[in-house]
Parts: sequence; structure tokens; C-alpha cells
Amino acid sequence: MKKILFLAAVSALCLSCSKKQAPSSLQEAYNDYWRTGVSVNQWEVQAEKAMKEGVAYSGATSLDQTADYPMIAQHFGWVVPENCMKCEVIHPEEDRYDFTLGDQLVEKALANGQHVVGHCLIWHAQCAPWFFVDKDGNQVSAEVLKQRMRDHIFTILDHYRGKVEGWDVVNEAFEEDGTLRKSPFYEILGEEFIPLAFQYAHEADSTVELYYNDYSMYKEQKLKGIIDFFRPLIAKGMHIDAIGMQAHLFLGDEDYAALYEKSIKEIAKLGLPSQFTELDLSVLPNPYRMAGADVNANFEYSKELDPYTDGLPAEVQEQADAFWVDFYKMLIRNKEHILRVGFWCFNDANSWRNDWPVKGRTEYATLFDRNSQPKPTIQKLIDLVAQ
Repeated sequence: MKKILFLAAVSALCLSCSKKQAPSSLQEAYNDYWRTGVSVNQWEVQAEKAMKEGVAYSGATSLDQTADYPMIAQHFGWVVPENCMKCEVIHPEEDRYDFTLGDQLVEKALANGQHVVGHCLIWHAQCAPWFFVDKDGNQVSAEVLKQRMRDHIFTILDHYRGKVEGWDVVNEAFEEDGTLRKSPFYEILGEEFIPLAFQYAHEADSTVELYYNDYSMYKEQKLKGIIDFFRPLIAKGMHIDAIGMQAHLFLGDEDYAALYEKSIKEIAKLGLPSQFTELDLSVLPNPYRMAGADVNANFEYSKELDPYTDGLPAEVQEQADAFWVDFYKMLIRNKEHILRVGFWCFNDANSWRNDWPVKGRTEYATLFDRNSQPKPTIQKLIDLVAQ
């Protein structure tokens, strides 16, 4: 009898030990699947940056958004600076670097046990104007631009050595049709600027991961152009660790899950994982059939294009929830090919999509509401893998 009781007690103990505690966050739920990340704005790091000419940058209900950071750290193990490491901020003049905001963000993330991805080293937009011209305003030579690129990349990677674990090396270098964008980098250096940027980054710090990042990569032509460009470079030994797909989505526009599943599989043929670097979902009208993330796009505001200023109807939130559940089911099917799933902007108030492609709208593009509270979406995504 004692033996039976002993065995029953042992069995009960083992059963108790075998039960996993339900995950309490998005990153915890998907820890065995991929890295879970989000972009962070500077005003979430330093409260004094929350005001500009008396108006909150983001339209948030509270100016002290540093109070949001524990929630950011709970759900997201990887953070990306939305703006403070872009060239116009971090390298505003040829002989002057300003690491103030970047350092604040990195130290905040590391203090909260998070990992940092740098964004971004080479991008034609938000690039300091001096980068492409001499003191007289004339376009610089190829050799001068190469040296400027090298100095820029070496200085930044050396500064963040051991703190930033991966970098978007080149950002948005391709057009929608898969051809190379005729940016100033291309006009001066041709297609060579891309492999040069990866070469300089690997030489500067061989321990960090290096990524290419772009939008509209569910489109067949664009995806093919990027893959065809990188395939021979990889065969020649270029160091690249992943291809990043931004995925700024519109509710109801496309079967994004099916389209991105094809993209993931095509990128995998390069021997590289994919990562979703800038996920968000617009629930507002898209009459211009906008896609991608052309920051120069700007259409005239009208009330018809901004229907939810008093709050999102429950049925629309349910549609958004269903979208994310379907999208995550696709990601789970392809988890072996995915390095990171990252969202762009933490809450609805901070989302850049309030101003793109129509300025001044009330958007609901993230997983957290304007009070930084998690939407029902998050628990539904956790429940997919919490059994």
C-alpha cells in the first residue's frame, strides 16, 4: 500500500512538472520559433523627447511614454531604432557623428535584457545631404563616395561593437519592378554600392549579422529582382545573414499570407532565412491601392479616408485579429526559414501609418492601443502555440 501511495505521489509530481506554465508574452510564446521584435521611438526611451513645438510627436494619450517600456520589454526581445540611427541623425555632417539618441536607446534595451538590431547603414532616404556632394555642391566621385561609405560604416559599427547584434546594411535599393532604384548611391557607384556596403560592414565587425531590407517583397517581380541580384554575390562569398521583408500591410487588399509564404520559400532557396522587419496592418481605406513604404507618398486628407476617429468598431478589430491569426499560422508552417518577426511601432498612437499615405488619420496598425494596452490579437497569437 505504501508503495502504491509512493508511486502515485511520484506520478502526480511528474505530471505537475511536465505541465508548462502558459506564456505571458508574445516573445515567450514564440521563443522556440523565431526572434520577436519591435521598433522603438526615441520618446519611449527619453521622456523629454516627447514634445515638439508643444505637440506630442505621436499623438499618444500620455507624454511620458517611458512608462511603456516595461510592456515593450515584456513582449519583444529584439528592438530596432525607428529613426535615431539613420544617417541624417547619427552622421549629420561629414566630420561629426551624434550617437546621443542611439546610445540612449541601446543602453535602455540592454538594461532590459533585450537585443538590438541597427537600422540602417546605407539608405538613400533620410541620408544626410552632404553625403553625395562636395563643398561646392557638386556630385562627388565614385572614389569619394566609397570612402565616405566605408568611414560611415566602420565608425558606426566600431561604436556599437558588442552592443548591436545585427544591421540592416542596405535598405530599399530596388524598385517595384525588381530593377535597382536610381538613388544617388546608384547614380555614382552603380550596383557596386550594395556589395561594397556588405563588404565594409563585414570588415568592420565580422561578429555581427548583416541583412538586406526592403518593402513589397510579396510582389513577384520585385522579389525575383532581389533574389537574382544576390544569388551570384552569395555564390562569390558575400557575407549576408538574412533578407528582411518589411510587410506594411492593408486589411483586405491581398492574400498576404499566401503571397509571403511564396516569398519565404524563394528566399530559402538562396540558403538564407527571411525576417519580417516592419510588420503593421492598416485598417483604413486604401483607395489609391498603395503598397510598400514609399515615404514620399502623400495623398490629400478627407473625412471619408479617416472613418474611425472615435474608435475602431468591434467588427473591424475582429477582422484584424483574424488576419493576424491567419498570417501567424503561415509563419508557423515556415518557422524553419524565419529568423525574426518584428513589428513597426509599439502602439497605435506612435504608428507612422497615422501619417502615411494620408497625413492626420487615426490608424490602428499595431498590436497595442493608444493607451499601450495589448489588443485581443496578442492573446489569440499566444494561444496558437500555448497548448
